[in-house]
Amino acid sequence: MASTSRHDWSLHRKGPVDQARHNEKVKEAIRQNLPEIIAEESIITSDGKRLVKVPIRTLEEYRFRFNPNQGKRVGQGDGDSKVGDVIARARPGGQGGGGTQPGDQPGVDYYEAEVTVDDLAELIFEDLGLPDLRPKSTQEIPTEEVRFTEVRKKGPMSNLDRRRTIMENLKRNARRGMPVLGNITNDDLRFKVWEQEMRPSSSAVVIAMRDASGSMGEFKKYITRSLFFWMIRFLRTKYQDVEIVFITHHSEAQEVDEEAFFKMGESGGTRVSSAYKLALEIIQERYDPERWNIYPFHFSDGDNWSDNDNRLCVELVGKLLEVCNLFGYGEIREGGYTSSLMSAFSAIKDPRFVIVTITEKRDVYPALQKWFSRGGMAVG
Repeated sequence: MASTSRHDWSLHRKGPVDQARHNEKVKEAIRQNLPEIIAEESIITSDGKRLVKVPIRTLEEYRFRFNPNQGKRVGQGDGDSKVGDVIARARPGGQGGGGTQPGDQPGVDYYEAEVTVDDLAELIFEDLGLPDLRPKSTQEIPTEEVRFTEVRKKGPMSNLDRRRTIMENLKRNARRGMPVLGNITNDDLRFKVWEQEMRPSSSAVVIAMRDASGSMGEFKKYITRSLFFWMIRFLRTKYQDVEIVFITHHSEAQEVDEEAFFKMGESGGTRVSSAYKLALEIIQERYDPERWNIYPFHFSDGDNWSDNDNRLCVELVGKLLEVCNLFGYGEIREGGYTSSLMSAFSAIKDPRFVIVTITEKRDVYPALQKWFSRGGMAVG
């Protein structure tokens, strides 16, 4: 009679562990390609709820394979190789083919991973925060903080605690006289359980200013909306009750609602100082610096009306810095020129005036990182 007692049932238990490893590799692949991914138009124009398809390079399992760069060979015996020896390397000089040209090497396989905008936001925002957020005398906003509170035997694979899982496997095998890692079962799996706690943090207002003049072409308009899309999503994800003021300007500035801020067309000339004057008026009327952390952010192509207005802008930025934690100016360029406004701003040496220059889509993510770095942030 055939016996099945020696069958290795551990092969059937590797699914959860392999799934967790695969999910982590997908996350890492997305993380490495965030500069390209977050500026995709399909994401910016989405409602923020639907699935987004992200191209990911195929994640292959390690396996032995024949060396395609050598001819047919037959051999036997132990050979003279040692542990750690490199068996073979990819042959340089092979051609994979590009455009209409043929090649003799295999291509790189890609597949489309479906992720939600929330999944992307989690990866984008994991190391970001409002810089220099200070405790104020009154009015606080609760901030979400994730804490791992306990460990359980069941849970989603995304919360798998690898270290404790390995320890449980080693302990179980040691009890059987085999103190080695292997044959992981569902009984070995351990999962972190986390809770979202609300803790008080200082109140904050962000003043978002957008150049809506006629010189802001399609690319500049798209980059501006892309940056503000993620900025606003970041603020509302991390800080539950942060206030956001929306200002658009051409030769005149006006406060608008969020929908108009994103959808308003571009026309007219440019007088940047009008936006800064309005921001100062709003701060004086509604946001006492003793009670509020204040963060103005402005996007423009720097194509301002006159040198006189540039000098006025420098003066107004100085006044804003007297009452603000940080002022972020983003200039969107098509080409290598430096605007007259940027040249004027070079005279401002205050480290709280943070400038980013954007020339292509992949600059969006570094801009967010530069403005919302956790470094130096004092949270109350």
